[in-house]
Amino acid sequence: MSNTSPGFVKVLGRTDVLALAFGAMIGFGWIVLTGDFVDAAGSGGAALAFVIGGVVMAFVGLTYAELVSAMPHAGGEHHYAMRAIGPKGAFVASWAMVLGYVSVVAFEAVAVPQTLVYLFPNIEVGHLWTVAGYDVHASLVAIGVLSAVAMTALNYVGIRPASVFQGVTVLFLLAAGAAMLTGAFVGGSTANMEPLFTGGASGMFVVLVAVPFLFVGFDVIPQSASEIRLPYRLVGSLLVVSVFCATAWYVMVMLTAGAGLPSSDLLGSELASADSMAAMWDSAAMGNLLVLGGVAGLLTSWNAFLIGGSRLIYAMARSRMLPSWFGELHPRFRTPANAVLFIGALSVLAPLFGRPMLVWLVNAGGLNIVIAYLMVIVCFLVLRRREPEMERPFRVRAGTPVGVTAFVLAFGLFLLYLPGMPAALSWPNEWGMVLAWWLGGAALMWRLPRVSPGPDAEERLIDLMDSRDARRRTPTP
Repeated sequence: MSNTSPGFVKVLGRTDVLALAFGAMIGFGWIVLTGDFVDAAGSGGAALAFVIGGVVMAFVGLTYAELVSAMPHAGGEHHYAMRAIGPKGAFVASWAMVLGYVSVVAFEAVAVPQTLVYLFPNIEVGHLWTVAGYDVHASLVAIGVLSAVAMTALNYVGIRPASVFQGVTVLFLLAAGAAMLTGAFVGGSTANMEPLFTGGASGMFVVLVAVPFLFVGFDVIPQSASEIRLPYRLVGSLLVVSVFCATAWYVMVMLTAGAGLPSSDLLGSELASADSMAAMWDSAAMGNLLVLGGVAGLLTSWNAFLIGGSRLIYAMARSRMLPSWFGELHPRFRTPANAVLFIGALSVLAPLFGRPMLVWLVNAGGLNIVIAYLMVIVCFLVLRRREPEMERPFRVRAGTPVGVTAFVLAFGLFLLYLPGMPAALSWPNEWGMVLAWWLGGAALMWRLPRVSPGPDAEERLIDLMDSRDARRRTPTP
């Protein structure tokens, strides 16, 4: 049985693909975290950190671009690792990225109601409980849950409605960004940006550690590859272009927000970019416009990661790594409906934990995203050496040097999460999430048989798993 994602509908064009990836990368961090970034590194330092982070992601993106053009199947990393390093390697890469995707989706479910507090300060009613010193209110939980249900329903009924929603919302996001950039020239001041650089290397580390979480999204393109109706070479090119677009966006936000308010005011703000926008235009309405742009960013990334995460879970189930229930396509909508429902259910639970969950999800998810990136880079290098003649419509020049550079840079990001580093994960909240996820993963991976890598590794794995299940169902005489 071949896992080539039969039944998916190829409807995504050039604009759809670019909107999907760019919208995935531009979530809400640029609204709420800007003050922390500018305070830690200065507006110039934060912008430079995003340039460095963009370069790291561009190298990683190049490895993805070549692999997606060679293996354009739903599930992305899952197929690359299956062919390069075998089923257990594929499980590690996929399991790590699933946590990254789920963490983003859960982040959005918490962030949407928190954002609306800025526009409607009196909506926090009905105290439920307190998590890590933060009061959770019934009104915000209700908004988060209803938003999660709506986004899940949108993705359940088909890729076309989801992609149309993505395109329209990205256009609004770009309009809000254009207003912010214009505001920097209308009411911004270079004096507010002084000093441009603060905090030295440790300050830039504060920004860099958020890069995996803020830039994750270009990899949604490989997840939805079975639904793209474009030449495979162009798909790889669009993936790289999306990374450069996201880099330009984050650099613009750091510089324009710094021009609007001094770093001390940005740090004290709940939504720093929005307050900077209001100051530059001398208009609270313009600040609210940017908040709505932030909501648009939330929805585009939420939508994209529901698409990407559900396709990755679907691919794992088709390979018998997860229960077959996750590998079923809806007979009418041609979506991995059960996988969509599963991720949607997790996002419904997230608002119950309130705002502290935001930071935990950023860091725990970011670490696992970097692990998945490292696995993909290894796959890129292994396949370059083992299968030099494999068809690669998008072929990276100087492939091995690019792959080695990508690995070194991504490994540098990985180190930032470890104990003793400036941006180490906290215990028990963040490390507890990571350990619980991998303990569950270890139990699932333990049952996988030993299968060597190769082009037919998935078929051999499926045959072995089906044979094992058949033996278990056969009664002993």
